[in-house]
Amino acid sequence: MHVTRNKILMVFLLLFFVAFAGNAVAAGTKVAYVQVAKVLQAAPQVKAIKERIRKEFARRDDQLVAEQKKLKKLKEKLDRDAAIMSESEKKRLERDIIARARKLKNAQSEFQEDLSLRQNEELAKLRKVITEVVIKVAKKGGFDMVLESGVVWTKDQYNITNRVIQELKKRR
Repeated sequence: MHVTRNKILMVFLLLFFVAFAGNAVAAGTKVAYVQVAKVLQAAPQVKAIKERIRKEFARRDDQLVAEQKKLKKLKEKLDRDAAIMSESEKKRLERDIIARARKLKNAQSEFQEDLSLRQNEELAKLRKVITEVVIKVAKKGGFDMVLESGVVWTKDQYNITNRVIQELKKRR
């Protein structure tokens, strides 16, 4: 049987965690749980971030929509008038459509990358705020540890998600 270093390390870490968790329970450690996904859905800051980003990117989005409409009209013109156009006129319009479509595709791709980057920046800032609030709520509740994911079930008294959301609402 082939045992890799990673497998040995994982087993060691698992045993360490089990030993730590056992000691924590024996010592009366008070553990809480927070559903960050639910916090992100309910936090008023998320709505403000979405609105701010929408305003920031609205002009570029409008330009892309206008370019899409222009391209659509050119395609419709080619479909409608191809039979009555000269061959050189038809080829010029086809090249124009191809060039515009390529330019639009690149602009849309750049727009999406910029939008994603901006959203990630704002989300990172919000995650810091959420972490601060979780720590504040945990200290106020006398918890020794707060888990974020991997919890299958917990009593409601240990789920501090709603308390974190209420605290975030105070921070607007």
